[in-house]
Amino acid sequence: MESGWGSGAARADGALASKRAKEGSKSRSRRRWRKSKTKASRLTHSMDLRTMTQSLVTLAEDNMAFFSSQGPGETARRLSGVFAGIREQALGLEPALGRLLSVAHLFDLDAETPANGYRSLVHTARCCLAHLLHKSRYVASNRRSIFFRTSHNLAELEAYLAALTQLRALAYYAQRLLATNRPGGLFFEGDEGLIAEFLREYVTLHKGCFYGRCLGFQFTPAIRPFLQTISIGLVSFGEHYKRNETGLGVTASSLFTSGRFAIDPELRGAEFERIIQNLDVHFWKAFWNITEIEVLSSLANMTSATVRISRLLSLPPEAFEMPLTTDPKLTVTISPPLAHSGPGPVLVRLISYDLREGQDSEELSSLVKSEGPRSLDLRPRPQQAPRSQSLVVHIHGGGFVAQTSRSHEPYLKSWAQELGVPILSIDYSLAPEAPFPRALEECFYAYCWAVKHCALLGSTGERICLAGDSAGGNLCFTVSLRAAAYGVRVPDGIMAAYPATMLQSTASPSRLLSLMDPLLPLSVLTKCVSAYAGGETEDHSDSDQKALGMMGLVRRDTALLFRDLRVGASSWLHSFLDLSGHKSHANSVPTAEPMRRSVSEAALAQPEGPLGTDSLKSLTLRDLSLKGSSDTSDTPELSLSAETLGPSTPSEVNFLVGPEDAPEAKARDELSTKDRGCGARAAFPEGFHPRRSSQGTTRMPLCSSPIVKNPFMSPLLASDSMLQSLPPVHIVACALDPMLDDSVMFARRLRGLGKPVSLRVVEDLPHGFLSLAALCRETRQATAQCVECIRLILALPAPPAAPRV
Repeated sequence: MESGWGSGAARADGALASKRAKEGSKSRSRRRWRKSKTKASRLTHSMDLRTMTQSLVTLAEDNMAFFSSQGPGETARRLSGVFAGIREQALGLEPALGRLLSVAHLFDLDAETPANGYRSLVHTARCCLAHLLHKSRYVASNRRSIFFRTSHNLAELEAYLAALTQLRALAYYAQRLLATNRPGGLFFEGDEGLIAEFLREYVTLHKGCFYGRCLGFQFTPAIRPFLQTISIGLVSFGEHYKRNETGLGVTASSLFTSGRFAIDPELRGAEFERIIQNLDVHFWKAFWNITEIEVLSSLANMTSATVRISRLLSLPPEAFEMPLTTDPKLTVTISPPLAHSGPGPVLVRLISYDLREGQDSEELSSLVKSEGPRSLDLRPRPQQAPRSQSLVVHIHGGGFVAQTSRSHEPYLKSWAQELGVPILSIDYSLAPEAPFPRALEECFYAYCWAVKHCALLGSTGERICLAGDSAGGNLCFTVSLRAAAYGVRVPDGIMAAYPATMLQSTASPSRLLSLMDPLLPLSVLTKCVSAYAGGETEDHSDSDQKALGMMGLVRRDTALLFRDLRVGASSWLHSFLDLSGHKSHANSVPTAEPMRRSVSEAALAQPEGPLGTDSLKSLTLRDLSLKGSSDTSDTPELSLSAETLGPSTPSEVNFLVGPEDAPEAKARDELSTKDRGCGARAAFPEGFHPRRSSQGTTRMPLCSSPIVKNPFMSPLLASDSMLQSLPPVHIVACALDPMLDDSVMFARRLRGLGKPVSLRVVEDLPHGFLSLAALCRETRQATAQCVECIRLILALPAPPAAPRV
């Protein structure tokens, strides 16, 4: 009996050891594969552009010849065709990228900051070429193996060929910008008709290939799983939003049939393209506000730093006096916000790692606004820390239409811990319900209130920093401009992360990247700007939905979802298995088809002509001129907000660089001057036809109101005299952000005026990395740069070096 048990245990141990050995072998194999892929990636990125192209062309020709000799089969024909396409597009792309590289350095802020949209576009194209080179090598090495996954490799090659074709089109568009713009300008300058034609042509380009298998290929690998999750959630949310519009509501089956988007990248890309082109700003407002739901915000706060104070305050709409900086004996009245909806309270959130003097005062407690159930701090009540000498006033991003300080609370808590200073984050009213200048008025009012009442916030106010990201960075600049116009204290410095400084509808090299950016597509940007500018927005919701509100809809549908989960889980399982091909369908793809098309017909169908015939309206940059230009009589004055904050003379705008950059003109001579003023189609060489979208006419409102030229809306268009009033500016931008050129041009203007400005550009991260601070090492390092900039503004000592492990 004992020997039986012993032999059984021995067999079990042997089976377990064998299983562990197999798992270890698989793990080592995966590590070797990842290591070889990383090594290949580094090798290809160290190549110069011409060597990379020649290597790719050689491999493509070899693979093309091999598959052409494999007989008349459909699979071999498609593989041969895809490598022929790779060869053609690579040979056509390399000269265009070379021309851009030859002049890209002329658009940098300085030699230590090599960053602008031209460089970013070339880098993105190199990433695509590098991936195709790695994949072509893999195919050449494994094409004879019985384990070669023909279907998977063909699908990936076709997807990246589509991406390479579109990148070639973007390179030609960038050449058009280079030929059309004046020396030093990154933004498209031309008459209204030329810009309209350019944008009309650009928005018809196919985008779905960038949202399927190629999603996030240009970003650091640690970001890609997050982007894939976001894209699946987006297309699923888009279906539910559409059902809400039609009154169908959300069911468990309707949610989980979206599982097909997870298993079919091409279908996901096509649906993603449809959503970004056709759904209105209310959809994006609801989607971006998902993080405001109690469950998700609680989960985010569980992983963030623990602080003593995180209170939402409601500032009453009462006027108060502020001393003038030129003569403190004189004061100016700061009125409460009035635009659009009249006087109303302004919400702000106070965050402090330590409980400081003044933060538990009765006066501050009377301003606290209830937020519902919140986690309790059960730690022993500490003694009050003294007031900090510094204060950070934060303005959150969200495209002017979404999010609150609660969405940004996780990284703000970390800032409060690292900096040891109180942070006041402003919850300004959002468009389209509260368009410009309501948000500016509220942020300015809250900033002035914080300066006047800093003692209540736990600070002496000796040093004050304005910090914001994206739209919040825009508001940081405009609040400072307004403070200077009023004559009150301006902050000691501004830290702006990936700010939007140009809201006028126009193009730039970096904004061309919006064709492939899953977080900032061009049509979404224009919808947000149109909403902020007060443009008309479509609202198809019924009266019940309007009364409920978008977040109410989300909460209602979440409740319906969990109810349906209990009822319909089994039916979903059968549906999912059907979609996965484990169950036969009457309408399934015939078995005679040799293999499923890797790129869906809907995504890559080629219409005979460009979609849409309506002309697009756009404002131009024609009113901007070189400093000292004598032709100023026809330049209209920039319209200011309802409350005039001082005259602005457009002739003072030094938007372009001065004559000292004349060598650039020589570098641009190779781009024929006869192309100036030609249509956007002239950018493409004969025989090249980029892929066009099959998703119908894009709903992309281009705001034609002159208000987008208002310097308090587009600070890049502010006059020299206005920009002279800004404090030291520290900008942290992303090299692959469609808004990169906003940062570069704004920094160049400030540098040209002799103002203290720094520009730090982080690599391989998307717009909005602050909200992803805890995601990976790269986002943490980028966030640390923002904290370092704030530390410089507040003159805080550097943190002690972390001990080496």
